[in-house]
Amino acid sequence: MAYTVLVTGGTGYIGSHTVIDLLDHGFDVVSVDNHSRSDASALDRIEAVTGKRIPHHVADLTDLEATRAVFRAHPDIDGVIHFAAFKSVPESVEHPLSYYRNNLNSLNNVLEACGEFGVRDFVFSSSCSVYGNVDQMPVTEETPLPPSESPYGFTKQIGEVALQDVAKARPQDRYILLRYFNPVGAHESGLNGEVPLGQPQNLVPNITRFGAGLQDQLIVYGTDYNTRDGSCIRDYIHVMDIAHGHTLALRYLAEGRNVQNCEVFNLGSGQGVSVLEAIRSFEKVSGLKLDVTFGPRRPGDVIAIYADNTKAREHLGWQATRDIDTMMSSAWAWEQKLAEGAAVKA
Repeated sequence: MAYTVLVTGGTGYIGSHTVIDLLDHGFDVVSVDNHSRSDASALDRIEAVTGKRIPHHVADLTDLEATRAVFRAHPDIDGVIHFAAFKSVPESVEHPLSYYRNNLNSLNNVLEACGEFGVRDFVFSSSCSVYGNVDQMPVTEETPLPPSESPYGFTKQIGEVALQDVAKARPQDRYILLRYFNPVGAHESGLNGEVPLGQPQNLVPNITRFGAGLQDQLIVYGTDYNTRDGSCIRDYIHVMDIAHGHTLALRYLAEGRNVQNCEVFNLGSGQGVSVLEAIRSFEKVSGLKLDVTFGPRRPGDVIAIYADNTKAREHLGWQATRDIDTMMSSAWAWEQKLAEGAAVKA
C-alpha cells in the first residue's frame, strides 16, 4: 500500500523512533521539525538503522505559512502523525505561556493545512497527563478527565477537545488520539535513543546519565506519596512499542477499520512501576549501585498512573512487548555509546 505520512517533530525522541518503525513497515515518510528540542543528526541515525534518507523540512509549525509550505511541497501526503510539542511538566509550570503558544498554535496550523490540502488521516500524540490524579486505576479511555496537574497536561487536554470538535466538522476525515504513558529506552540496534538538550527532566535519562558519571546527583522527588514505597508510580513503556502503536494506528485508519471518525486509545504496559523500582531495575541490568538523593515533591507531578490497554489490544492489535529490565538495558546501552562518543548528540 503506497501511503505517505508527515511526521511532525520527526527528529525528536519518539518521533525519530516512530519514523524508523514506519519505514520498517512500508510507509513513506516526510519529516518536519524546527530543531528547538532536537537536531538534524537524528536523520543520520534513522538512515543508519533503516538505510533510508527521508525528506525533511526545518520549519516552525506555529507559523501557518511555513506549515502550508511543507504540505505544498508534498501533495502526496495521506496522513499526519503530530508529535511537535514541548513536553516537560516542570518547565510548563515555570513557563506556561510558551507551552500554550507552541503546543496549541502548532496543532491548529497543522489541522488548518490538513483541511486545505485534503489530508484525511490524523494521529495525535496525546499523553497520560490528561488523566491527572485519578481515584481508580488502571485508567481506561472512559476515565473522566479532571483538571490537569500542569500546563503541559492541559495543552494535551485542549488538543484532544480541539480534535474532537474538528472531527465533528469534518466527518469525512479520521482522527486517533493516542494517550501514551512514559516512553523510555532506545532502539535495539543501539543506533538511536534519547539525548535531552540540557538537564533532562524525565527519570530514565537522569538515571543513565548519573550511572555514566555525567551528573552529580540523582534526585527522587517525593518519598511520602501514598504508594507502596512512597515514590511516584508510572507506566513505563519501551519507545519502540510506542512507535509501533503509531504505525498500527495509521494502518487502522488507512484500512478503514475505525469505528468512529475520532477515537482514543491508551498506549501503556498496564503495569505501574515506582521511581524506586525503576532505579532498582537499572541497578540490576547495569551492575551499578546508585547513591540516590531524596528531595521534596515536584510541582505538577501526578502521584500514580498506569493504563488499561484493552482497547488498543482489541482494535489496533497492539501490545507492549518489552519489560522494564529491557527498557533499562537498552537505555543504558545507548548512554554508554554516547559516553564513548560513538553516537551523535540528538
